[in-house]
Amino acid sequence: MNVSDRTARQTLAVAAIMGVLALAPAAQRATPVSPQNLAAIWDSERVSPPLPPLMDHSEVERRLNAVVQADASRMFLERVGTSAEGRSINMITAGTGPFRVLLWSQMHGDEPTATAALFDVFEYFQRHRTDPAVARILSSLTLYVIPMLNPDGAERFQRRNAQGIDVNRDALGLQTPEGRTLKAVRDRFNPRVGFNLHNQGWGTSVGDPPKPASISLLSVAYDKPRSENAGRRLTKKLCAIIRDALEPFASGQIGRYDDEFEVRAFGDNLTLWGTPVVLIETGPFPSVEPDAPLVRMNFIAILSALDALATGHVDRADPKRYESLPLNESRLFYTLVQQATVLTGTGIPAFTADIGIAANRRVRAVEGERRIQIQANISDLGDLRTYGAIRTIDGRGRVAAPLWDPALEEGQEVDLPDFARTPSPRTIATGQPAEIVLLRPVNDPSKPAARYLVETILKY
Repeated sequence: MNVSDRTARQTLAVAAIMGVLALAPAAQRATPVSPQNLAAIWDSERVSPPLPPLMDHSEVERRLNAVVQADASRMFLERVGTSAEGRSINMITAGTGPFRVLLWSQMHGDEPTATAALFDVFEYFQRHRTDPAVARILSSLTLYVIPMLNPDGAERFQRRNAQGIDVNRDALGLQTPEGRTLKAVRDRFNPRVGFNLHNQGWGTSVGDPPKPASISLLSVAYDKPRSENAGRRLTKKLCAIIRDALEPFASGQIGRYDDEFEVRAFGDNLTLWGTPVVLIETGPFPSVEPDAPLVRMNFIAILSALDALATGHVDRADPKRYESLPLNESRLFYTLVQQATVLTGTGIPAFTADIGIAANRRVRAVEGERRIQIQANISDLGDLRTYGAIRTIDGRGRVAAPLWDPALEEGQEVDLPDFARTPSPRTIATGQPAEIVLLRPVNDPSKPAARYLVETILKY
C-alpha cells in the first residue's frame, strides 16, 4: 500500500467513525450500563470454565455451537479459516448495527482469559435479550468475534502457532494461516474499531510500590511518531471507559501498555489500515484462585466499552483518564520472602536477604487429561525492597533453607542439617527451582541442640 492509498483509507475510516458516533438523541440520553450490575450478573450467570487454561479447541467449538443453538436468530457461526494443523478458526457474528466491531482472543495460544469471558458475554446477550443495554448494543453495533485465533497454540498451551511463529508478528509477512485469517476478516468487514485480547506475564507490575498489573490497556499506535487521529482518539476514550469501569474492582492494578510502534504487529497494522485497535492485556491478580476475578473484569471491560459505543457516551469520555495511567513495569514476583536468614544449602554462612520467586503456568497432559502445573524458580536474591509480589511472606525471625528432604511436613520439628558437611541436593540460588522451607526456632538457636519448626514449605 503506498502513502496516498494509506492516507485515503485512513480518511475514509475517520469519516465513518465520526458519522456513526453522531447517534440519535435517544441513544445519547441512554443510561450507561453499571459495572457493578455487570459484576453481579456475572457472579450469578457465568458459564465460563473455572480454569480457562484447560479450554482446548474442541471445547471452544462445542461452546460456540451451543451459543448459536440458544439464540439462532441473532448469533451466527462461521468458519473463517483453518489453522496450520487443520483446526477450524470460528467467528460469531452478532448484531445488526452500522458500527462494526472486531474482537479476537487467543492469538497467543497460552492467553485464554478473554476467550472465557467472551462466552459470558454471549450468555449475557442471550439471557438479557430484552434489556435496553443489550438491545442498543446489538441494534447499534455489528460484532465479529473470533474467540480462539490460534487453536494449535491453545492445544499445546504455547504462545506460538504450530509453525513456531508468533502470529502477532506476522501482520506483514502473512506466513501463518491464522494471520491470513485475521487479515481477511478485517478486509472483508472493515470494522470501525478492534479489540485485541491478550494475557501478560505474572511479573508485570504497575505503580510504586509495585502492584499486580491485573489489566493493562493500550490505544495502539499506527506510526513511529505515535500520531493521533480520530481513530486513536476513539481508542483512547474507550480505554478511559474501561479504566473507569474496572477501578472499583482492581484499584491501583490497572496500567498502560507501552505504545511504541511495532511494525510487524497486527494491532499496529490494523490501526494503520483503518481499524483502530484497543489492546486489553490481562495480568496477575493477588488471589489464590486468580482466574475468576480476571475473567469477570474482562466481561465488565468488554461490555462497558461496547455499551459506550452503542450509546455514544464514548464521545464524552476523557482521554486523559487513559493517558494518566501508570506504565507497565516488570517489578513483581509470584512470591517474595522478605528479610529471612538464608542458608543456601552449600555450607556458606547464613546471611539476611529477600528471596524473589517467579512463576508461570503450564498445561500438560497427565494420564490423558489436561492439567495446570505451576513452574517456579528463584529469580532474585538480596535486597528486593523495590519489588512487589502476588504473595509476600514476612521472613523475619525465620530461617530459609533449601528443601533438603522432600518428606518434610509443615508443623514438624526438625534439626537443622550441617550443610557444610553434607550439602543439600537443592540450593537457594538464582535460577534454581523454588523448593524452600521456612523454619522457626523453637528454642535458643545459639545452642547446639537447637530445634526448628517447619512453618512453611514453598514447593511449586
